[in-house]
Amino acid sequence: MPASKRCVLLLSGGLDSTTLLALAKRDGWTPYVLTMNYGQRHAYEIEAARRIASRYDVADHVIANIDLRAFGGSALTGDIAVPKRGTGRADSIPVTYVPARNTVFLSFALAWAETLSVADLFIGVNALDYSGYPDCRPEYIRAFETMANLATKAGVEGAARYVIHAPLIEMSKREIVELGTTLGVDYSATFSCYDPAPDGGACGECDACLLRKKGFAEAGIHDPTRYATQSA
Repeated sequence: MPASKRCVLLLSGGLDSTTLLALAKRDGWTPYVLTMNYGQRHAYEIEAARRIASRYDVADHVIANIDLRAFGGSALTGDIAVPKRGTGRADSIPVTYVPARNTVFLSFALAWAETLSVADLFIGVNALDYSGYPDCRPEYIRAFETMANLATKAGVEGAARYVIHAPLIEMSKREIVELGTTLGVDYSATFSCYDPAPDGGACGECDACLLRKKGFAEAGIHDPTRYATQSA
């Protein structure tokens, strides 16, 4: 299998990363899929990632276990309430930001890529319809790519030129939903909520749910998500 068509792809089980996986498959990549179990508030997205990876012909699916709860500092990894509709500050980075999360995730992906002799990493970050996280911006992706080529044996010795692919980064949620729909993504299998109900229903009011709703509404496509709170 040509190394140029293999990649390591980060899959959370959410809308964006699932669309990313479908896009990579359409474009002829053979993904090695990495899911991070980092001590987030719930395991529903891990279960979603397992479902999704099993539906696609991926080379391998690894679930890496780390525990960012040891540091806290986020509503997703500590005892901080998840902001709901109207309770967060629009002019600041929300408390659902997990300190250095994408740097941690990409570092794991980079380590796996180097052991596989794979030079291409895929991440489903978005900097248009998103919550304002600093590690979702194009300049961050460019900086990590530079670092990857400075910090690895393969990069220094010239065995690899690492490329971070973020094809969704300048797309709106509407555009992502439309793209995924054309690719046949089953969005009912995905999970995006930060604060689900005990039975796994999405809360409907956190940033992730609101952005998801926005994407489907603007695309004019039925949202198959099971919401615990049916809000407008």
